[in-house]
Amino acid sequence: MPELPEVEIVARRLNASLAGAVVESVLAPGMNVMKTFDPPLDALVGREVTAVLRIGKMPVVKFGDLALLIHLMSAGRLRVFDKRASAKDRASRVLVRLSDGRELRLREFGTKQRAWAKLLETDAIGEEEMVATLGPEAWPPPPLEAFAAAIDQPRHLHPLLRHQKDIAGIGRSWVDEILWEARLSPFKKGSELDAEEVERLHAGLHVLGDAIEYYEGTIGEEVPDKVPMPLKVHKREGKPCPRCGATIEAVFFSEHQMNYCPVEQTGGRVLKDRRLSKLLK
Repeated sequence: MPELPEVEIVARRLNASLAGAVVESVLAPGMNVMKTFDPPLDALVGREVTAVLRIGKMPVVKFGDLALLIHLMSAGRLRVFDKRASAKDRASRVLVRLSDGRELRLREFGTKQRAWAKLLETDAIGEEEMVATLGPEAWPPPPLEAFAAAIDQPRHLHPLLRHQKDIAGIGRSWVDEILWEARLSPFKKGSELDAEEVERLHAGLHVLGDAIEYYEGTIGEEVPDKVPMPLKVHKREGKPCPRCGATIEAVFFSEHQMNYCPVEQTGGRVLKDRRLSKLLK
């Protein structure tokens, strides 16, 4: 799933590329992709793209007083193309065709059509449920006190940091990196952290900003569908820890995995089966 750094670089590149572009037509070939019907999509015809930005993990494309709020889910991608999609492009979900011949295209790969979009009045974006219920943005980091209050819960840090209503923007990839940076067990509970550990975790959010800087220096005008993420721990099981050299371990779940350094994060204990997660505190 595209997370805060990846959506941020997409928004920045699209904002630079699309500013002032005029909408010629809009199509939504994706089944059930549009979650709003008033105003209709054709209300965008003739409007200019005024900005592209990010809220949490969601890109927002503004057209003056109207805006498309998009949730990419796990397999959605938002890119601009010089040529328009053909009728054979089964990945197309929303097509914003521009008067200069280009096309802003929301695509989704795989068979699970979960990505969605809502056309809303720009001033109402903040009131939309998916936005209004978000926790503080993970980057730039919220004030330490606000962060400490958000994570002071009897829940394991790995799912807690990924819960958008608590902290917005972090997903399965970057939570591993943040916890590794902070030298904290993914199974430690937020309410168990002492003041020093909270400070370490808060400081660890810098990996999101580091990733954005990395993308700024390595990605050109067009963002590829598969962004080369500068990950040190996530999906690197069997590799040496970049700090201590210990073997990175993994816990596998039905739809995702969790990676960590057993020496630096879990006191030397290795968890091989997610059913034994209660052993890690």
